Amino acid sequence: MTFKTVVNSRPLFWAVLAIPAAHLFYRFVGEDLLPDEMVGPTGEWAARFIIVALALTPLSRLLPGSGAVKWLLARRRALGVAAFCYALLHLAFYIWEMETLANMLAELGLAGIWTGWLALLMMIPLAATSNDAAVRALRSGWKRLQRLAYPAALLTLAHWILVHNGLGEAMLWFAPLGALQLWRIGARLRRRAPMTSNL
Repeated sequence: MTFKTVVNSRPLFWAVLAIPAAHLFYRFVGEDLLPDEMVGPTGEWAARFIIVALALTPLSRLLPGSGAVKWLLARRRALGVAAFCYALLHLAFYIWEMETLANMLAELGLAGIWTGWLALLMMIPLAATSNDAAVRALRSGWKRLQRLAYPAALLTLAHWILVHNGLGEAMLWFAPLGALQLWRIGARLRRRAPMTSNL
């Protein structure tokens, strides 16, 4: 087995994606943390993986010669699924913290809470169709469905800011993604702009 084969193996990539979760569980057990102390970190990792997944397309156009970006772009679906898995972990610790359904329903109307639930609901079809069979079955509809990632990311940003009062930290992660998406939109508009004659 060559070094290239090892680096490109899916199990290794998934092992890398699982490192933050392994570290969090190590801290949870080793430091005897409470469930509420795990809610924030798991949610933040979900957001980070969403950001990386969405940043890859504009990065690939901004840096067309980057082998690292192309390598990650080929694994973008795995990054999206990882984001969903960390979101589920976030949900599990939230449920553990809240203890009862009544407690969860009592705060469902808060903007910081329903934005998180809505983001998670949008991520379900994205994760469920992040496989080759779904791509073949949905054809052009697959890309349209995957665009749900953008409102899911915006809702995740709102959830992060409202629940954790973390405007600074949230923007530290989301601002680069916003800048890349604005650049992408600008580039697309420039391509569509009519040519002006030089008279």
